[in-house]
Order: sequence, then C-alpha cells, then structure tokens
Amino acid sequence: MRGEHTHSPERDVPRPSPPRSARTLAEAGELLRALAAPVRIAIVLQLQEAERCVHELVEALGVAQPLISQHLRVLKAAGVVHGERHGREVVYRLVDEHLAHIVVDAVIHVEEGGGTSARSVVAGINEPDRTEDL
Repeated sequence: MRGEHTHSPERDVPRPSPPRSARTLAEAGELLRALAAPVRIAIVLQLQEAERCVHELVEALGVAQPLISQHLRVLKAAGVVHGERHGREVVYRLVDEHLAHIVVDAVIHVEEGGGTSARSVVAGINEPDRTEDL
C-alpha cells in the first residue's frame, strides 16, 4: 500500500500534463540525438540563415568535406535537413523552423551561462564526433 503524499497548503499544485506516447518520446529522443553533435548544431545554425551546399558549409565551418557530408547524412536520416539537387550540387535546407528553434534556444541558453560554455561548443566543431550514431 502506497502512502499518500500531501502538499504544503501555500502551494497550488499544478495538474499533470497529459502523457505522451512512448513512440513520440522515443522519436523525440532520436531527433535530439541527431542534433547532439557540435558540427551538426553548427550546420543547423548555418541552414537557419540560408540553404547551403556542402562546399559552402565546409568553407563556413572550416570542417573537412567528408565530415560535413557524414553529418548531413545523419541530419537527413533524422528528418532535420532535406537535400535538393541543382545541377552538380546538392543544396541543403532545414525541413522546418521548429528544428532551428531547438538549436538556437540551446545555444542562447549556453551563451547566457545556462550550461556548458559556448567556447567549448565552438572548440568542439573541429574535433571528431564521439557519438555512436554515425
């Protein structure tokens, strides 16, 4: 038998949020994992400004082309970016602005002192990705 918990009388107890399905939570977790690498965060920030091809991302981020391509594959598989062929180039864009908001909000949170220093995130851009999802 479980004991009943009582709240202090001066606190209004909020009603619980409706639960989300296990599938929704799992897919949200996969999306966040796809966004978790510093290079992928930097790519999303670049694509938030404008659609770009691989060589433009290489130039903007100072990361080798094979690494950019690898990260774009992860983002594409997660439904974060979409690539469209224009002649010999593939131009990438964000699938929707919700994804940019997630990344921008996280970056702003860090820059305002709410987590890891922004310097370590930027420094991590040129380091190899240590995640297992590649």
